[in-house]
Amino acid sequence: MPRYALFLLAMLGGISLAACQWLIYCYAPEEASMGLVQKIFYIHLPLAIWALISFFVLFLASIAYLWKRNAAADRLAQAAAEVGVLLCGLALLTGMLWARRSWGVWWTWDPRLTTTLVMWFIYAGYLILRSMDLPPGRRNLVCAVLGVVAFLDVPLVFYSARIWRSVHPVVFGSQGGGLEPEMRLTVLACIVSFGLLWLSLVLLRTQQLHQTACLDRDRQGL
Repeated sequence: MPRYALFLLAMLGGISLAACQWLIYCYAPEEASMGLVQKIFYIHLPLAIWALISFFVLFLASIAYLWKRNAAADRLAQAAAEVGVLLCGLALLTGMLWARRSWGVWWTWDPRLTTTLVMWFIYAGYLILRSMDLPPGRRNLVCAVLGVVAFLDVPLVFYSARIWRSVHPVVFGSQGGGLEPEMRLTVLACIVSFGLLWLSLVLLRTQQLHQTACLDRDRQGL
C-alpha cells in the first residue's frame, strides 16, 4: 500500500474513533445498573473482536507460508500476532475494570476470561519464539506451525460463554438482544472505527518488517 494511502487510512481510523467518543458519552444512554462505568464496554468489545480477527489473519498467513513458503505471508503473520497480542492484553485490562464494577472482583476464573488469558499466553509465547536466535527458515517454519495450532483456542474463546455456564454476557446472539438501539449503533460504529485503526497498524507493521528484511539483505550483500 502506498505511504499516503496508509496515512489516510490511519487518519480516517483516528478521526472516526474520536467521533465515536461523542456517540459513547452523549448519544448512547447510560445503563441502568452500572451507570457511566458501562461505557467501557464500547472499548472492550472492539478490542476483543479485533484481537480474535488478528489471530485469524495469523492463522491464514501461517497456512499460506506453509503452502508456498512466502516471506510476505510470514511478515503478515508476525504483524498480526503483534497487534493481536496488544489488543488482547488491552481487552483483558478493560475487562478487569468492567468486572470490578459489575461482579465486585477484578478477576474470576470464568470460562471466557480463562480461555482468553490462555490465548494471550499462547500468542505471547509465539512472539517470544519469533525473537529467538534461530536460522530464519527454521524459525519461520516453526512459527507457522504454531500459528496454525494456536488457533484452536480462538473458537473456544468465542463459544466459551455459550458452551459452559458463564457470568460473561453474550453480546450478539440469543442472549445479546438486550442492547438499546442507540447502544447497538454505538458499539457497531466503535467496531468499524477500531477496524480501520487495526488495518492501518497491521499494514504499517508489515511494511516495517519488509523494509527490515530488505536492509538485512543489503547488509549481507555488502
